[in-house]
Amino acid sequence: MPELEIHHESEHAIDPAGQRVGVLAAVLAVVLAIVSIASHRTHTEAIMQKSSANDAWAHYQATRVKFHNLELGESLVGALGAKGDANRKVGRQVRRARERLCSARQEDPGRSGAGRPCGRSAEHRALRFDLGEGLLEIALVLSSLYFISRKRLFPVIGIVAGSRGRQSPSPVC
Repeated sequence: MPELEIHHESEHAIDPAGQRVGVLAAVLAVVLAIVSIASHRTHTEAIMQKSSANDAWAHYQATRVKFHNLELGESLVGALGAKGDANRKVGRQVRRARERLCSARQEDPGRSGAGRPCGRSAEHRALRFDLGEGLLEIALVLSSLYFISRKRLFPVIGIVAGSRGRQSPSPVC
């Protein structure tokens, strides 16, 4: 039975550059994880802001439909020419409802731009996080190529891409 040959690590030279590249890859992976989480949270924030703006627009539209229905009801009561107390009672109810809507009516959220600047800002930050995430992934892959090729050019390019990828996004609105 042939004997197994056991290699001891003392026989192989330790690659200090490889150790540094390994640490670099670990740091890039941690930063990538942080940027990925921030990217996902920013996308969620942008979606929630858009949803809130859509809700405000739907509320405005519903109020306008109610107001229009009340105007139509008032016109119909006048056109039908009902006489007496019934006409006055219905007319008062319609006028009170119109006054309530007029006093509670909000500004048109579509024209005021409510929700838009922050939504756009969140989308812009999310895009920057996505670009940073991509650059960090490229940096990690390039740095890992050192172990296959033993060329120091790959980790250097990885450091450049990683430093561009970890740039902080624009401030919150």
